[in-house]
This record gives sequence, C-alpha cells and structure tokens, in this order.
Amino acid sequence: MLVAVTTFTVASVLVVLLPGPDTLVVVRNLMRGGRGAALRASLGAMTGLSIWVVAASLGLSALLTASHEGYLALRITGAVYLGWMGITTLRAKAHDSPGEGAEPRRGLIGSGFTAGLLTDLLNPKVGVFFLSFMPGFVPDGAPVVWTSLLLGGIFVVLTALYYLMLLALSGPVMRWMADGPVRRWVDRVTGLVLIAFGVRLAIEP
Repeated sequence: MLVAVTTFTVASVLVVLLPGPDTLVVVRNLMRGGRGAALRASLGAMTGLSIWVVAASLGLSALLTASHEGYLALRITGAVYLGWMGITTLRAKAHDSPGEGAEPRRGLIGSGFTAGLLTDLLNPKVGVFFLSFMPGFVPDGAPVVWTSLLLGGIFVVLTALYYLMLLALSGPVMRWMADGPVRRWVDRVTGLVLIAFGVRLAIEP
C-alpha cells in the first residue's frame, strides 16, 4: 500500500502542476477580486474535485460515462460556462478590479466559490479522469472504494497545497497587474484561454 500511495502521490503532483480550467478560474478571481475571491474559488474547485472523487470511488461517474446523452449535455453545459467566463473576462476593463480586498463585479455565477465549483462539476472529464487514473494504483486485494477515497483525498490535498502556493505568491502578482496595460494584456490572455478550454471541452469526445 505504501508503494502505491507514494507512486500515486508523485504522479498526482505532475498532474496538479499542469494548469487547467480550475486553476485559470482561480487566477481570474485573483485578478478581479483579490485574495479573498481567489480563496473562495479555490475552495469551490476543491469541493468540486471532492465530489468527483467520491463519485468515481463509488462508480457513479461510470454511469455518466455510459450515458452518452448525459455526458454530452454536461460537457456542452461546461463548455458554454467556460466560454461565457472567457468572454466576460475579455470585456472586463482594467479598473474593474481595484486590487486586494476588493469585491469582484457581481455577475451571474462567474466569481468566487460558485465559479470554482461549477468549473469542476460541469466538466465530466474530471470524473472520467479519476475513474481511469485511480484504479491503476489500487493494490491487489485492497478495498477498492476506501483505497480510491484515500488516493482521491491525496489528490485534493495536493491541489489545495498548489492553490495555497498560488495565493502565497499573489502579492507580487497583484502589484504587477496593478499596471493598466499589463492588466488588460492578462485579461485578454486569460479570456482567450478560458474560451479555448471551453471549445476543447465541447469538441473533444
């Protein structure tokens, strides 16, 4: 079991360090509302991950994978949501986020905890990832459900540490982005990447 946990942890670190839509949403909230909004988005993303971990451990996400219509509907909804956040980010003005401690502009569901939660929950590929990734590290004879929950918990903890690292480094980043032209450039890049994630989610099986 120790070897399996160690191997899984090393592999998970490599996966966590690859930025995905949830990381970008945390960064987006950092730009628009400071550390408070970024922290709430991080908690939302980790909650979404935790729900998918439990679903994968219990085999529930396998049912979603087996249902083509359900998987497609969730995938398209997630793609539209990411695209909408990308468009609103592209349309944001440099003065929309005055900095640390400021509240982000009120949108529909594009900020804070809800943004992080929906970014993960509306992406069925997260559930499929756990369903295909974790079983390979479950030792023969080990209880599948409890071992999967343990491995998934490790992944969530590693993700939390990654977000804490981002927040710890956010001070210099916020000062750097306080410059109007820099902020506009970052907004454009963030918005385009969010839209690209949405398009990829929509067209890839």
